[in-house]
This record gives sequence, structure tokens and C-alpha cells, in this order.
Amino acid sequence: MEPLHALQTKLKQHLPQLDLRVAEPMAKHTTFRVGGPAALLALPKGEGEVRQILQLAHQMGVAPFFLGKGSNLLVADEGVDRFLVKLPGGLTRLEREGETGLYVGSGVTLAQAATFAAQAGLSGLEFAHGIPGSLGGGVFMNAGAYDGEMAQVIAWVDCLDETGAPHRLAGDDLALGYRTSCFAQRPWLITGARLTLTPGDPAAIRAKMADLAQRRRAKQPLEYPSAGSTFKRPPGHFAGGLIEQCGLKGYQIGGAQVSEKHAGFVINTGGATCQDILDLIHHVRQVVRDQTGVLLEPEVRLLGAAFREP
Repeated sequence: MEPLHALQTKLKQHLPQLDLRVAEPMAKHTTFRVGGPAALLALPKGEGEVRQILQLAHQMGVAPFFLGKGSNLLVADEGVDRFLVKLPGGLTRLEREGETGLYVGSGVTLAQAATFAAQAGLSGLEFAHGIPGSLGGGVFMNAGAYDGEMAQVIAWVDCLDETGAPHRLAGDDLALGYRTSCFAQRPWLITGARLTLTPGDPAAIRAKMADLAQRRRAKQPLEYPSAGSTFKRPPGHFAGGLIEQCGLKGYQIGGAQVSEKHAGFVINTGGATCQDILDLIHHVRQVVRDQTGVLLEPEVRLLGAAFREP
């Protein structure tokens, strides 16, 4: 019996209430709204189920791929022969700890966490209000915007290793860098994080969040499916500025387009495929490198697909 089928059987035996889906279209689980079927997808309801899932997958020699809101993910059109675990249905603890602390489960959206912090009169998370992802994905990518990033507020992170055993990581162990963390190389599951914030005036915090939201609506193509900023910021430059400078604003392949509103975003105008988006990213990287000498690095993660080097 092949490993995924054997794992499916085990999961049904040991976790009969688990929401387990076969050949689940990943277009339903990514903000790009593209992607073929995942061989096996589990949607656990809490940490207890997650631990059992990891234990069983480890026993069967299957390495899970962890999925949050799918806000920075591009899945191949033909799908993936992988076991995926999606988290927002569980791990939703969100509570204040002491004067300046906030504990956030990995399934909580960054928008929810920022709103909760504002209501509690805690400042420091305003930048995250408009980031379309979960806390788990935010930690994984060290998500950031408007001069803020998760590294500025994370005290420690709770996670589970391959066997389901719990760990708490802090400081240098997290290896937080520009859009990366230790979890990019370590296949552990983030279950939550303790954030350290600063007491502030709730009205002022809400005003800052409203200002950032207005700036996003004015400058970003929020009305179209995308993965947010497509490229990392190259040293000394802005990706969107370089792309616009090269005359690529509005350039389109199939249903994928360089946004006319913000050139740093590749969007799905309707009916785009993963291949359309990959081809467009490749074209943009090639033109920008040829015209400016700067090689743009994609910020989007891939599953079952690969970037071509220009």
C-alpha cells in the first residue's frame, strides 16, 4: 500500500471525526485562486488532532506540508501528490497576557490579531492589519509591511516537531530574517506565538490602522486574487518601481497580469492558471534583469511547481 493511501487509512481509523479530503482542489485554499488537487488534505480542529496527525504521519514516513490561509502560495495546475495540513480551523487562541503580552494561535489571521491588540490598547501590530495571512504564515515568512515586521514583536513561538512533540523557540533559534525564519528549513508546525507589544491609546492605534488600510486600498489591487507582493524588495530598490520602469505595468499572460495599480503585484484577472503566473513571473524577472541588472527574487512559495531562472 502506497504511503499516502496507508496514511489515509490510519487517519480514518484513529481520527474518525477528522475532516479529511481526497483530491481537494487547492484553488479553494489559496488567495491566488489557482492550483490543482492535493492528494490528501487534513483540516484539524485543534492541537490535539494536530499532534495525532503528526504522530501518525511520522510513523508512516510521510512529511506533511503545512498550509495557513494560502496567502503566499502558488500550487501547480496538475496538483500535488502530498499530504497537506491546513490550520485556520483550529489553533485560534487569542488572549492578552500581562500588561504588554498577546498570545496568538497560528490559525488566527493577522488582521484579527491586530484588531484585538488595538481593542486592548496595545501598539506594535498595526502594520499587520492588512496582511492577508495567518499568524503561522506570518511567523514562517517574518511577514512585514510599512516598516514593521513580525520579528519586532515576537517573544517566542510554540511549535510541534515531526513527531508531534512540543517545543518553544525564542531569539536566535528563530533565525528571523527578511521574509524567512528557521521554519523555512525546519519542517516543524507553528502552533502559536507570544507577542510583546507596547501600551498605547486605542483611538490612536485604530487611527493608524485606518490610515494604513486607506493607503493599501489606494495603492494595492485588493479587488483581484493575488499573493500580495510577488517579489522581495531588492537591496536599494523597490521591486514595483523597477518593474514599472521596465514598462511592464499591465503586461499580461493568459489570466495573469502585472497589476496596473501596483507593479509589484501579479494578479489573477480571471481564469489564470498557475502556469500563466509562473510564465509572467519569469518574464518580469528576465526583463528587469536585462534592463537594470537587478535579479528579482520571488516572495511567493511554490508547491508542486518551480521557478525558471532567467
